[in-house]
Amino acid sequence: MRRRRGADPRSIEGVYDALAPAVLGYFRSHRMADPEGLTGDVFVAVTQRLASFEGDDAALRRWVFTIAHHRRVDEIRRANRQVPPGPPSPDLVEPEDPFDPDLAAALATLTDDQRQVVVLRHVADLSVQDVAAITGRSPGSVKMLSVRGLEALAARLSPTTVT
Repeated sequence: MRRRRGADPRSIEGVYDALAPAVLGYFRSHRMADPEGLTGDVFVAVTQRLASFEGDDAALRRWVFTIAHHRRVDEIRRANRQVPPGPPSPDLVEPEDPFDPDLAAALATLTDDQRQVVVLRHVADLSVQDVAAITGRSPGSVKMLSVRGLEALAARLSPTTVT
């Protein structure tokens, strides 16, 4: 995990510095409505329970991404229960998202299962076994979804060759 120089790796600041960018990327890749807010929610939960956490850096990473995964599922369920809002105000200007729009568009073409596995494996940098445990899939299924998802991304993002 990457940390600020001098930051205690098990302090909330150290954990936040090391994992918040990947958690934010996880939410952005799933096109969540408020990825920054969801990331904040994850780290509120981490702050509340960090003192009782036991395990190495890999276990800490799995734990944080398990919280993020559950937060994402909760947000999807909540959004599905709500009445859709009215039309946006013409004065409302969407802030520019620093997430690569081509990558976001390519990720949007993946199945939900492929996107979830690809993001956990390659954005969150979790092992096949960790992704399997978080998502409730077998390691073989995670590998298959990852390969198919990466192939689809490569096909979508590779420049077309003209001969």
